[in-house]
Amino acid sequence: MSEPPPVTAGTNAGWLARSRAAVFHPCTQMKAHETLPLVPIARGEGAWLFDVEGRRYLDAVSSWWVNLFGHANPRINAAIVDQLAILEHVLLAGFTHPPVVELSERLAALAPAGLGHAFYGSDGASATEIALKMSFHAWANRGRPEKRDFVSLAGGYHGETLGALAVTDVPLFRRTYEPLLARHAIVPSPDARHAGAGETPRDAAERAAQALEVHLAAHHSTTAALIIEPLVQGASGMAMHDPHYLVRAHEACTRFGVHLIADEIMTGFGRTGTMFACEQAGITPDFLLLSKGITGGYLPLACVLSTDAVYASFYDDDVARGFLHSHSYTGNPLACRAALAVLDIFRDDDVIAANRARAARFSARAAALAAHPKVRNYRQRGMIWAFEVESVRTDFARWCFTEALRRGILLRPIGRTVYFMPPYVTADADWGLLVDATLAILDRA
Repeated sequence: MSEPPPVTAGTNAGWLARSRAAVFHPCTQMKAHETLPLVPIARGEGAWLFDVEGRRYLDAVSSWWVNLFGHANPRINAAIVDQLAILEHVLLAGFTHPPVVELSERLAALAPAGLGHAFYGSDGASATEIALKMSFHAWANRGRPEKRDFVSLAGGYHGETLGALAVTDVPLFRRTYEPLLARHAIVPSPDARHAGAGETPRDAAERAAQALEVHLAAHHSTTAALIIEPLVQGASGMAMHDPHYLVRAHEACTRFGVHLIADEIMTGFGRTGTMFACEQAGITPDFLLLSKGITGGYLPLACVLSTDAVYASFYDDDVARGFLHSHSYTGNPLACRAALAVLDIFRDDDVIAANRARAARFSARAAALAAHPKVRNYRQRGMIWAFEVESVRTDFARWCFTEALRRGILLRPIGRTVYFMPPYVTADADWGLLVDATLAILDRA
């Protein structure tokens, strides 16, 4: 690492107190911070974060799954600085600019064949909202306004705005707002953990696919789309499933005339071992949702890629038949330049191939975790590792988070599920520190 700059003025305790007084933190019961300290981060470098007092933490969760190539990445930094001197923003309604055009072209070239039209938003939830609205409106423009319902998987997570929350099945996030949400159907998850004795992950996927077929056979006339997280359902505890489910879901949606929305907000950009998770099933969805890693964790940006057929349903002389959804910062040039720098790194450094080798080394180093007596359902897909911990602690997630911080590691367990989703620049030695720290935590769990 380079020589660190001067430490930010003040103390951790001082910044903690100021933040508690002024900031309403996300996904947080604020009262918990009376006893669970916040971590005031002053800077980042590579896979590491540094607090105000200079203590460092390995970012094993990529700062909520967004960071791909490390904090303060010099190549992404340079692209943003260059764009700052050219154009910071212009509205995308009636205007365009080179970064958004080039990004759209390159995403279409990388995505599964047939996804050639990019609509931009600001974050993952906005991508979900765009896709849900676009699916319904496309059917309405084709004379099928009754197709207004959506289907999602048990345990699925697609964001927390009202439309996105309607197709999310995580009770902690959804229950309070249930009266505000549109009612949509939930079908069984292909989660490999549901495989019975003597069954394979493919068997669990096939059983879930059959349940989906039964639902669509009965309700396809009023169903606009199925929305799924391909291969890994993140918020339900990194639930991983066999690609067979994607093949069968695509077949069912095609047969019954239902759009398929692939939410790759987390799984895209190499997380599952391929650029996009859908590649592992050889399918092209009607909508591909992208965010999080698209800018390498630098700036908010979301993209919805759609097929020619979807795009054509809006192309008309009638303004009302157009897709009039908008965001003030849609296609922001700074965010697009960051995303272009990310794609450059993927291309120039052959990241997907490098990650396959890295994942193999990391998995070998983590063998002791897989064999630990308190570990259940150890699993890995691409650059994601997860397992459940057998513990009597009712506060396991919070306790594990605190224990990890004491050891210089940032973990954020989901219930009793511990997962690793590190930046792709994580060094082998740093991965070793993560494994050893986690083993020490497990021994105390």
